[in-house]
Amino acid sequence: MKRKNLILGLAVIVASFTSCKDENEQRAEETVDRYESYVDSLSNVAVADAKANWQAIEAAYQQRTSEAEAALENAKDRAKAEERLAESRAKYDAWKVRVQDEINAEANSGSRQLRDTMFGPGKVADGDMSFSWVNKDNILQVYQNFYDTYSANKDNYSREELDEIKLLYEALDTRKNTVEKEGLSAEDNRKIAALKVKFAPSFKWERITSKAEENDAAK
Repeated sequence: MKRKNLILGLAVIVASFTSCKDENEQRAEETVDRYESYVDSLSNVAVADAKANWQAIEAAYQQRTSEAEAALENAKDRAKAEERLAESRAKYDAWKVRVQDEINAEANSGSRQLRDTMFGPGKVADGDMSFSWVNKDNILQVYQNFYDTYSANKDNYSREELDEIKLLYEALDTRKNTVEKEGLSAEDNRKIAALKVKFAPSFKWERITSKAEENDAAK
């Protein structure tokens, strides 16, 4: 009788162990399935939405990746599960590169448009802020056009555009230091100084208010 009970007890333990193993394998399979489905779903996310929610997307991806990697321990066919994860990682990396390329292209396009508006088409090329085309004869007009364009559109500039304007302004000022040594007239220099006096406080205010609006939008 005791032997029979022992055998029955062992049978129950084995059945319980097998059932638990089967459940763990099932959960592991479901976790890998969810990971694949999540990565596949990202291909339908518009670039604008990806850009606006990039931190959340990255956080969710890292979380699901960690869960899927942990599930490998209980996978029925670990080699196949690892292969599925590797394929999804590659798919995500390719999608991420594509989205970032599109985001960069949009940013560069906006940057070029801003530069063309402030200085004229093609005057400030990508990656070149030397302003070598600015000389003692045209620098006053360059500053005037810059200020007039900024003044007319200052209420509509985004935070990113204001950052770009700051870089352009600083680069133009650097060029002015060179032009002064090349014979810039005292009269033109005074007029440029007057424009700078008007620009500086206005620009500082726009950046402050833009940052405040950005913080409010993030709440």
